[in-house]
Amino acid sequence: MTSNDSIDTADLLAQYQRLLERVETNEKEFRRLARSVSRVEEDERRRLARDLHDGLGQTLTALKHRLVQLGDGLPGESRERLDAAIALCGEALEDTRTLSRLLRPPILDDLGLEAALRALARSLGESSGMTIDVDIGELPPLDGDVQTLLFRVAQEALNNAAKHAHASEVLVRLVSRGGFLQLQVADDGVGCDPDRMVASGGSGLGGMRERLRLYGGQMEMHSSAGEGTRLRALVPTGA
Repeated sequence: MTSNDSIDTADLLAQYQRLLERVETNEKEFRRLARSVSRVEEDERRRLARDLHDGLGQTLTALKHRLVQLGDGLPGESRERLDAAIALCGEALEDTRTLSRLLRPPILDDLGLEAALRALARSLGESSGMTIDVDIGELPPLDGDVQTLLFRVAQEALNNAAKHAHASEVLVRLVSRGGFLQLQVADDGVGCDPDRMVASGGSGLGGMRERLRLYGGQMEMHSSAGEGTRLRALVPTGA
C-alpha cells in the first residue's frame, strides 16, 4: 500500500465519521422538534378540555338548573316536554364532560400517571362493561412528557380492547425494570393480526409506536385469533 493510499483511506474514514456525526445530530434535532410538536398538541388538548369544562359545561349546568326551576307548576303535558328537554340537556352535559376528560384528564396533571390510569380504567370499565385491573409497581420520578406518553398508549390500547377486541377482562401493568418503564395491556378478546392493527389508521397504535420512538422506546404486540392481545411498551427510565 502506498502512502497516497493510506492518506485516501484516512480521509475517507474521517469523512465517514463526520457524516455519522451529522446524521446523529440531525436525528437528535428531529426528535427534539417532534417532542416539541407533541407537547404543543397536549397543551392544546389541555386548553380545549378546560374550555369545554369551564365554558360549555358550566353553561349547560346553568341551563339545566333554569329549566328545572321553570318546571314548577306546569301542567302535565308541558311538564313532560320540559322534562324531556332537561334530560336532553343532561345528556349534552355528560357528553361534554366525557369529551373534556378524553382530551386531557385533569387528574393526569393534578395527581400523576398512576391516578390517571386508575381513573381511566374505572371510567372505561363502566362505559364498556369490561373488567379492567390496574397493577402499578414502584416507579421512579417521571417526566411529565413521559407520563403523558404512557397514558396515551394505555388509553389507545384500552379503547381498542373495547371497540375491536370485544374483551371482557383487561390487565394494565406498569413497572420499572432493567432500566425501562414497561407498560403492558393484556386482554381476553378475539385477537387480531398485530401488523395489520398497527398499520391501521383507525387503531391509532401506529402513531403511538412513532411517539414511543421519539423517546427511545418501542412497542411490541402479540396476538392470535381467539387468544386475546398483549401490548407492551418500553421507555428508557431516563427518557
